[in-house]
Amino acid sequence: MEQDRKYRVILSGGGTGGHIYPAVAVAEALGRRLGDGVELLFVGARGRMEMEKVPALGYRIEGLPVAGLQRKLSMANLKLPFKVAGSIRQARRIIREFGADIVVGFGGYASGPVLWAAQRMGIPTIIQEQNSHAGITNKLLAKRARHICVAYDGMERYFPAGKITITGNPLRGSFGAEPVSRADAAAHFGLDPARPIILVTGGSLGTRTLNEMMKTNISSFAGPDAPQAIWQTGNYYHTEMAAFMDSHDASNLWLGAFIDCMDMAYAAADVVISRSGACTVSELCLVAKPVIFVPSPNVAEDHQTKNARALAARDAAILIPDALAARDAIPAALALASDPARKRSLARNIASLATPSAADNITSLILKTLTK
Repeated sequence: MEQDRKYRVILSGGGTGGHIYPAVAVAEALGRRLGDGVELLFVGARGRMEMEKVPALGYRIEGLPVAGLQRKLSMANLKLPFKVAGSIRQARRIIREFGADIVVGFGGYASGPVLWAAQRMGIPTIIQEQNSHAGITNKLLAKRARHICVAYDGMERYFPAGKITITGNPLRGSFGAEPVSRADAAAHFGLDPARPIILVTGGSLGTRTLNEMMKTNISSFAGPDAPQAIWQTGNYYHTEMAAFMDSHDASNLWLGAFIDCMDMAYAAADVVISRSGACTVSELCLVAKPVIFVPSPNVAEDHQTKNARALAARDAAILIPDALAARDAIPAALALASDPARKRSLARNIASLATPSAADNITSLILKTLTK
């Protein structure tokens, strides 16, 4: 694409990896497409994980003082209007000084003030909504956005239908692009590919529910012919879970705080037990694995349950509520692992929802908007 000047693009989102890494994936796609013809600036919230993660990946970031509304009564809520007003003022300054041509919001505390300011300054904006149930901020900003990028059907419930494009959720890396053999993947974790392998993952910090589920059902993985598990505990819980395993048979388990090669973990697994954050759901669609979702009940607007229901309604996943996970999830996973026909059906249905070109799809919309 020919252009006579460098485009300046602001990408805003953060608070969790589910907002940060889609923005980074689009930044990488813009870099591949435009090279030196684009200048990128991230805008995040001070004190949140993006202020560390984004610079570590080589991108410039500015931080706003904005914070979220506390669910419990808190003095911090009294300060929120002042933080929002201050963040909007700073967002205006950042947009003006950077000379932004477009602002793309990916959700999180910072994206609201930045998109709100850009829209009132006449700067075109694009929203990327990762979940099947739109967040409040994105719904408020939708009317003035040029495009709204979504990953699920039926989002006209929340947004103007004419602005919606189903792009999928952008992911970093190449999940599904170069399949790893099951034998190699199992060997990587010291497991036997001839026996069932259950992958249990609750994200980088981990989740109490899934760890307690494994503790409750640890006897299911004991013995020479027993099923096996890749158990990702999360950094927060790892010391506790490792201590628990000191007094239990660990020969059929790989136990770790973090999995640094998820492609290997997915390739090894017969069945996955996971939370249902937007990026995790998108990864599992790409790798086409039978999955049991245990949605976290502790996220804004219960997004994870709605994400999981969207797949379960299409017979693309199994949903087990958080409160029932300790009792039901492992037995369900082991039954599924021994049912080839059901596994094939779930894998086929979840694969039909994959969008491997999501980052490029969003990049194309950004460039279309810039060149109008």
